[in-house]
Amino acid sequence: MLTYNAPVTVPLPAPETAAPISAPSASSISMSSIKPVAGSTGAVRVHDLPPHKFHHIWLVTGPAGCGKSTVASYLSEALNFPYIEGDEFHPASNVEKMSNGIPLTDADRWDWLTALREESMRRIEEGCDGVVLTCSALKRKYRDVIRVAGYFNHSLHIHFLYLDAPESLLLQRVAGRKNHFMPPSMVRSQFDVLERPTSSETDVVTVDVSRPMKLVKQDALDAVLNGMD
Repeated sequence: MLTYNAPVTVPLPAPETAAPISAPSASSISMSSIKPVAGSTGAVRVHDLPPHKFHHIWLVTGPAGCGKSTVASYLSEALNFPYIEGDEFHPASNVEKMSNGIPLTDADRWDWLTALREESMRRIEEGCDGVVLTCSALKRKYRDVIRVAGYFNHSLHIHFLYLDAPESLLLQRVAGRKNHFMPPSMVRSQFDVLERPTSSETDVVTVDVSRPMKLVKQDALDAVLNGMD
């Protein structure tokens, strides 16, 4: 049973068990298995991943407005992995606080993060090759909560896509959203506590989302395919 009175420190995977995302290598997925997604331009779908030893959790992270849901939905369709929307797992008390512009505390987040980890592991145990999960994961210790999943299942690899953009751009995007519980004022509070991934977090890939979304999606998919080589 984990307790969270102090930051969780989880050693990152050894290089030999997780290929560096940035290192170019030939993909083990044949091009014949990658086909265009109907109704899209330049998008691809991996219909059938080849048999492999490992399973994968891809966590799409970043502050409000960075495009987590858009990118995760695209990856889920392209890879035929189930998509877990992190916002749907917040308890009502968390949603009420954020709706009123009150930032969540660490204590508010622990059960939520644990629920996301357990739901991801449940999908893997049901036979999925991988899952795509959205979660802001603003601090390293929040990311560490998800990394613990690899302790329970040694065939499971945890990866993070951090969607990076200036605060001003994200504030503009959040202000333009409709039917979402989080007000624009929450962007500032998220940047106040944000711990951008460092080079020591070798399971994280940073994607610049200030560019057109078509390029962001393609870069994200390329990173995922390289990460599963």
